[in-house]
Formats: sequence, C-alpha cells, structure tokens
Amino acid sequence: MEILISAEQIQKRIAELAHEINAAYARHPITIIGVLTGSLIFLADLVRQLELPIQIGLLQASSYRGAATTPGELQLSTAMVPPLKGRHVLILDDIFDTGQTLASLTEHLREKEPLSLRVAVLLRKIGRQRIAFTPDYIGFDIPDVFVVGYGMDFNDEYRNLPHVAILADATAP
Repeated sequence: MEILISAEQIQKRIAELAHEINAAYARHPITIIGVLTGSLIFLADLVRQLELPIQIGLLQASSYRGAATTPGELQLSTAMVPPLKGRHVLILDDIFDTGQTLASLTEHLREKEPLSLRVAVLLRKIGRQRIAFTPDYIGFDIPDVFVVGYGMDFNDEYRNLPHVAILADATAP
C-alpha cells in the first residue's frame, strides 16, 4: 500500500486542529460526538490535546458495509449520545466523502437543540461531494482514492495502521 499521509503528518495536523478548536470554544464546555467506528483513533488523539471541559458521546452511522467501497443506505444509532440541548456540539468523523452522512447527522442532531453544532473531519475526499455541505474543520484534502488506516477500514481490516494509505485493490468509483 502507498502511504498517503504519514503518522507524523497526522499528529502535526491534529495539534493544529486542537489549537483551532481550543480558540473557537474559548474554554466553554463542549460535547464531542464521535462517529463510530472510523473516528475512534482521531477522537482519542484530538481530545487529549483539547484544553476544554469535554463530554464525549458516540454514534454509529454507516453507509458502507463489509467490503463495500461505495455508499449505501445510512444506518444510524444514537444510543450513546448524551443530551445535547443547550450544549456546544462538535461532530468528529474520519472522512468526508459524498457529504450525505454528515448532512443527515447534522440535521438529526440539530433537532436535539444544541447551542452550536460544528463538524470536524480528518479527511475530505475531493470531487465526491453530492451535497452543499462543508465541515468546519478539515484535517487533510485527499484525492478520490480508497483509503485505509488511522481508524478507516476495508472489510473491518487496516484500522490499526498509524498512517493513511491507499488501498490499491479497492477502487472508489
């Protein structure tokens, strides 16, 4: 596999994102909602660098199943999301692809009446957006290739890689 973003580049960018987020929330408490399962490593690394009172929630949102490399119907489970009414909320996701998942998630979470709602993604895949939606915080822009590592998988494998790599035998349309 070809390494697209090294572990060192990821850690440097996460420190920069943490600085931006710390400044934006100015020590106000926030609730971070990690989108399972791909965001777990990003979530863990980012929250350790935030200097804010943090509450963490997790939700399951997936439009990819098994060995799929193209999105299907969105599956959503919010059982581990705390009450959001009156809270600053930051959604954390691994990759911004078509935009459909994050647009649906933000629409759903806005119904919970948060004080504010922002989105941070580690990766934004250029050329795949189908909806007018832009995350508030973006780690890296990447080309339209299928990537694994740093929490992202192919058929539940490769999540443990410390870097982001292009999976040559999986093609994104």
